[in-house]
Amino acid sequence: MTTVEYFFIYFAVSMVFLSLLIITVKNPVHSILLMLVLFFHIAGLYLFLNAEFLAAVQVILYAGAILVLFLFVIMMLNLKEELVSHRFIGEWPVGVAIGLSISLFCIFAISHFQIKYEGNMTIEIIKTLTNTKALGKILYTEFLLPFEIASIILLIAIVGAIVLAKKEQS
Repeated sequence: MTTVEYFFIYFAVSMVFLSLLIITVKNPVHSILLMLVLFFHIAGLYLFLNAEFLAAVQVILYAGAILVLFLFVIMMLNLKEELVSHRFIGEWPVGVAIGLSISLFCIFAISHFQIKYEGNMTIEIIKTLTNTKALGKILYTEFLLPFEIASIILLIAIVGAIVLAKKEQS
């Protein structure tokens, strides 16, 4: 095995292990800290795949902004009775069965999936442009309509969150 394969195995195993720890740790603040470590491992995997822009977005957006939001929400909630109560209820075997069936479905779907290259960007063009310029060029030319639709959906979600969060004024 090469060094590259060892790094990939490290990232894959550690991300799976951290994901399991996030959902099984009893203290929610510890879950947030483990999620921070997970986000940095994901960014490391992006760097390993020569996707520097995605690694930077992962660290800035997810490890920075989203995780701070999660932490503020957890700190605002009163979680003392959550820490004392039982973490898992009696329906966990059903959850495990559903998770395994979804995993088997995904494995079946991926095994029958074939990648067909239809784009006009080759590896040589991406190497000359850099990843960020190539991503921006494709995103704002070929995929402009889906990008704008996603931004409108996010705008609607933000307006809805503001309306729901606004207190009724008497």
